[in-house]
Amino acid sequence: MADDQALVWAALCGIVGTAQDLAVVAAVDTGTTAVEAARAQHADVVLMDVRMPDMDGIEATRLICAPASGPVPRVLILTTFDLDEYVYGALRAGASGFLLKDTPPTDLIAAVRVIAAGDALLAPGITRRLITEFTARQAPLPTPALRDLAGVTTRERQVLILVAEGLSNAEIAHRLHITTGTAKTHVGHLLTKFQVRDRIQLVILAHRTGLVPGQPSLSGDAPESR
Repeated sequence: MADDQALVWAALCGIVGTAQDLAVVAAVDTGTTAVEAARAQHADVVLMDVRMPDMDGIEATRLICAPASGPVPRVLILTTFDLDEYVYGALRAGASGFLLKDTPPTDLIAAVRVIAAGDALLAPGITRRLITEFTARQAPLPTPALRDLAGVTTRERQVLILVAEGLSNAEIAHRLHITTGTAKTHVGHLLTKFQVRDRIQLVILAHRTGLVPGQPSLSGDAPESR
Protein backbone atom coordinates (compact mmCIF):
# COMPACT_ATOMS: atom_id res chain seq x y z
CA MET A 1 0.00 0.00 0.00
CA ALA A 2 1.12 3.54 -0.70
CA ASP A 3 0.17 6.67 1.25
CA ASP A 4 2.27 9.65 2.30
CA GLN A 5 0.61 9.83 5.74
CA ALA A 6 2.10 7.32 8.16
CA LEU A 7 -1.02 7.22 10.32
CA VAL A 8 -3.16 6.37 7.30
CA TRP A 9 -1.08 3.48 6.03
CA ALA A 10 -0.60 2.21 9.58
CA ALA A 11 -4.37 2.14 9.94
CA LEU A 12 -4.75 0.45 6.56
CA CYS A 13 -2.17 -2.17 7.53
CA GLY A 14 -4.14 -2.82 10.69
CA ILE A 15 -7.41 -3.18 8.81
CA VAL A 16 -6.01 -5.51 6.16
CA GLY A 17 -4.20 -7.48 8.86
CA THR A 18 -7.52 -8.48 10.42
CA ALA A 19 -8.29 -10.63 7.38
CA GLN A 20 -6.72 -14.08 7.54
CA ASP A 21 -6.57 -14.41 3.76
CA LEU A 22 -4.79 -11.09 3.20
CA ALA A 23 -1.27 -9.90 4.02
CA VAL A 24 0.55 -6.58 3.61
CA VAL A 25 3.84 -7.15 1.79
CA ALA A 26 4.97 -3.50 1.74
CA ALA A 27 3.91 -0.05 2.96
CA VAL A 28 5.49 2.98 1.29
CA ASP A 29 4.99 6.74 1.18
CA THR A 30 5.83 7.86 -2.38
CA GLY A 31 4.72 6.96 -5.87
CA THR A 32 8.21 5.90 -6.92
CA THR A 33 8.62 3.48 -4.02
CA ALA A 34 5.11 2.16 -4.69
CA VAL A 35 6.14 1.17 -8.22
CA GLU A 36 9.37 -0.39 -6.97
CA ALA A 37 7.66 -2.31 -4.15
CA ALA A 38 4.82 -3.56 -6.36
CA ARG A 39 7.35 -5.06 -8.77
CA ALA A 40 9.77 -6.39 -6.15
CA GLN A 41 7.11 -7.95 -3.93
CA HIS A 42 4.94 -9.28 -6.79
CA ALA A 43 1.90 -7.75 -5.13
CA ASP A 44 -1.55 -8.92 -6.18
CA VAL A 45 -3.32 -5.68 -5.18
CA VAL A 46 -1.89 -2.21 -4.52
CA LEU A 47 -3.81 0.25 -2.32
CA MET A 48 -2.81 3.58 -3.83
CA ASP A 49 -3.21 7.14 -2.57
CA VAL A 50 -3.54 9.90 -5.18
CA ARG A 51 -1.65 12.84 -3.70
CA MET A 52 1.90 11.83 -2.81
CA PRO A 53 5.33 13.46 -3.11
CA ASP A 54 7.80 12.53 -5.82
CA MET A 55 5.17 10.89 -8.07
CA ASP A 56 1.40 11.00 -7.70
CA GLY A 57 -0.71 7.88 -7.43
CA ILE A 58 -2.14 8.22 -10.93
CA GLU A 59 1.28 8.11 -12.61
CA ALA A 60 2.40 5.32 -10.28
CA THR A 61 -0.71 3.37 -11.26
CA ARG A 62 0.06 3.84 -14.95
CA LEU A 63 3.55 2.43 -14.46
CA ILE A 64 2.39 -0.48 -12.30
CA CYS A 65 -0.36 -1.44 -14.75
CA ALA A 66 1.84 -1.19 -17.83
CA PRO A 67 2.05 -4.44 -19.85
CA ALA A 68 4.72 -6.79 -18.53
CA SER A 69 5.98 -10.30 -19.11
CA GLY A 70 4.58 -11.54 -15.80
CA PRO A 71 1.39 -10.94 -13.77
CA VAL A 72 0.49 -7.27 -13.39
CA PRO A 73 -0.71 -6.06 -9.97
CA ARG A 74 -4.19 -4.61 -9.75
CA VAL A 75 -4.55 -1.14 -8.26
CA LEU A 76 -7.27 0.06 -5.90
CA ILE A 77 -7.21 3.84 -5.58
CA LEU A 78 -7.95 5.17 -2.07
CA THR A 79 -8.37 8.92 -1.62
CA THR A 80 -10.17 11.55 0.41
CA PHE A 81 -11.09 13.32 -2.81
CA ASP A 82 -13.93 12.28 -5.11
CA LEU A 83 -13.17 14.78 -7.87
CA ASP A 84 -14.13 13.53 -11.31
CA GLU A 85 -10.68 14.16 -12.76
CA TYR A 86 -9.07 11.83 -10.22
CA VAL A 87 -11.45 9.07 -11.25
CA TYR A 88 -10.86 9.73 -14.94
CA GLY A 89 -7.12 9.71 -14.38
CA ALA A 90 -7.22 6.52 -12.31
CA LEU A 91 -9.29 4.67 -14.89
CA ARG A 92 -7.12 5.82 -17.77
CA ALA A 93 -4.04 4.71 -15.86
CA GLY A 94 -5.41 1.20 -15.47
CA ALA A 95 -6.82 1.18 -11.92
CA SER A 96 -9.32 -1.59 -11.19
CA GLY A 97 -11.12 0.25 -8.40
CA PHE A 98 -11.69 3.59 -6.72
CA LEU A 99 -12.78 4.04 -3.10
CA LEU A 100 -12.90 6.97 -0.70
CA LYS A 101 -10.96 6.77 2.56
CA ASP A 102 -14.16 7.03 4.59
CA THR A 103 -15.13 3.56 3.32
CA PRO A 104 -15.93 1.27 6.28
CA PRO A 105 -13.15 -1.23 7.10
CA THR A 106 -15.26 -4.25 6.21
CA ASP A 107 -16.05 -2.73 2.82
CA LEU A 108 -12.36 -2.02 2.23
CA ILE A 109 -11.43 -5.64 2.92
CA ALA A 110 -14.24 -6.81 0.65
CA ALA A 111 -12.98 -4.45 -2.06
CA VAL A 112 -9.46 -5.86 -1.88
CA ARG A 113 -10.86 -9.36 -2.31
CA VAL A 114 -12.98 -8.26 -5.27
CA ILE A 115 -9.98 -6.65 -6.97
CA ALA A 116 -7.75 -9.64 -6.22
CA ALA A 117 -10.34 -11.96 -7.77
CA GLY A 118 -10.06 -10.07 -11.04
CA ASP A 119 -13.18 -7.94 -10.76
CA ALA A 120 -13.37 -4.16 -10.55
CA LEU A 121 -15.42 -1.70 -8.57
CA LEU A 122 -16.19 1.96 -8.08
CA ALA A 123 -17.29 3.68 -4.89
CA PRO A 124 -21.08 4.09 -4.64
CA GLY A 125 -20.62 7.85 -4.98
CA ILE A 126 -19.20 7.46 -8.48
CA THR A 127 -22.32 8.06 -10.50
CA ARG A 128 -23.49 6.87 -13.90
CA ARG A 129 -23.08 10.47 -15.08
CA LEU A 130 -19.37 10.22 -14.35
CA ILE A 131 -19.04 6.93 -16.22
CA THR A 132 -20.98 8.41 -19.15
CA GLU A 133 -18.71 11.45 -19.28
CA PHE A 134 -15.64 9.23 -19.04
CA THR A 135 -16.73 7.06 -21.95
CA ALA A 136 -17.21 10.17 -24.07
CA ARG A 137 -13.61 11.19 -23.40
CA GLN A 138 -12.07 7.80 -24.16
CA ALA A 139 -10.19 6.89 -27.30
CA PRO A 140 -11.98 4.50 -29.69
CA LEU A 141 -12.56 1.00 -28.42
CA PRO A 142 -10.32 -1.82 -29.70
CA THR A 143 -11.53 -3.23 -33.01
CA PRO A 144 -12.23 -6.70 -31.54
CA ALA A 145 -14.63 -5.17 -29.03
CA LEU A 146 -16.75 -3.50 -31.69
CA ARG A 147 -16.48 -6.36 -34.16
CA ASP A 148 -17.51 -9.04 -31.68
CA LEU A 149 -20.47 -7.19 -30.17
CA ALA A 150 -22.82 -8.73 -32.71
CA GLY A 151 -21.61 -12.18 -31.70
CA VAL A 152 -22.63 -12.08 -28.05
CA THR A 153 -25.53 -14.22 -26.95
CA THR A 154 -28.80 -12.83 -25.64
CA ARG A 155 -27.82 -13.87 -22.11
CA GLU A 156 -24.39 -12.25 -22.44
CA ARG A 157 -26.04 -9.02 -23.54
CA GLN A 158 -28.30 -9.16 -20.51
CA VAL A 159 -25.30 -9.70 -18.25
CA LEU A 160 -23.32 -6.91 -19.93
CA ILE A 161 -26.16 -4.44 -19.43
CA LEU A 162 -26.42 -5.34 -15.74
CA VAL A 163 -22.64 -5.02 -15.33
CA ALA A 164 -22.97 -1.54 -16.82
CA GLU A 165 -25.62 -0.74 -14.21
CA GLY A 166 -23.09 -1.54 -11.51
CA LEU A 167 -24.52 -4.85 -10.32
CA SER A 168 -22.29 -7.46 -8.68
CA ASN A 169 -22.23 -11.07 -9.83
CA ALA A 170 -24.58 -12.01 -6.99
CA GLU A 171 -27.00 -9.23 -7.92
CA ILE A 172 -26.87 -10.22 -11.59
CA ALA A 173 -27.59 -13.82 -10.61
CA HIS A 174 -30.61 -12.74 -8.56
CA ARG A 175 -31.93 -10.51 -11.34
CA LEU A 176 -31.59 -13.19 -14.02
CA HIS A 177 -32.51 -16.16 -11.80
CA ILE A 178 -29.20 -17.90 -12.36
CA THR A 179 -26.43 -18.96 -9.99
CA THR A 180 -23.64 -16.60 -8.96
CA GLY A 181 -21.15 -18.99 -10.55
CA THR A 182 -23.01 -18.83 -13.85
CA ALA A 183 -23.07 -15.03 -13.71
CA LYS A 184 -19.31 -15.00 -13.06
CA THR A 185 -18.77 -17.34 -16.00
CA HIS A 186 -20.74 -15.04 -18.32
CA VAL A 187 -18.68 -12.05 -17.16
CA GLY A 188 -15.49 -14.01 -17.78
CA HIS A 189 -16.63 -14.90 -21.29
CA LEU A 190 -17.36 -11.22 -21.99
CA LEU A 191 -13.92 -10.15 -20.74
CA THR A 192 -12.29 -12.71 -23.03
CA LYS A 193 -14.50 -12.03 -26.02
CA PHE A 194 -13.95 -8.27 -25.93
CA GLN A 195 -10.29 -8.54 -24.91
CA VAL A 196 -10.73 -6.08 -22.06
CA ARG A 197 -9.06 -6.09 -18.65
CA ASP A 198 -11.90 -5.88 -16.16
CA ARG A 199 -15.50 -4.92 -15.37
CA ILE A 200 -14.81 -1.20 -15.61
CA GLN A 201 -13.85 -1.60 -19.25
CA LEU A 202 -17.00 -3.68 -19.79
CA VAL A 203 -19.00 -0.76 -18.36
CA ILE A 204 -17.29 1.61 -20.77
CA LEU A 205 -17.90 -0.74 -23.68
CA ALA A 206 -21.60 -1.12 -22.83
CA HIS A 207 -22.08 2.64 -22.70
CA ARG A 208 -20.13 3.40 -25.84
CA THR A 209 -21.74 0.75 -27.98
CA GLY A 210 -25.27 1.87 -27.14
CA LEU A 211 -26.32 -1.10 -25.01
CA VAL A 212 -27.04 1.28 -22.14
CA PRO A 213 -29.98 3.67 -22.83
CA GLY A 214 -28.96 7.18 -23.72
CA GLN A 215 -25.63 6.28 -25.34
CA PRO A 216 -25.11 6.33 -29.11
CA SER A 217 -23.81 3.22 -30.82
CA LEU A 218 -20.28 3.73 -32.12
CA SER A 219 -20.79 1.04 -34.73
CA GLY A 220 -23.41 3.12 -36.51
CA ASP A 221 -26.03 0.41 -36.13
CA ALA A 222 -28.87 0.34 -33.65
CA PRO A 223 -28.31 -2.18 -30.86
CA GLU A 224 -30.19 -5.40 -31.25
CA SER A 225 -33.36 -5.90 -29.26
CA ARG A 226 -32.80 -7.04 -25.70
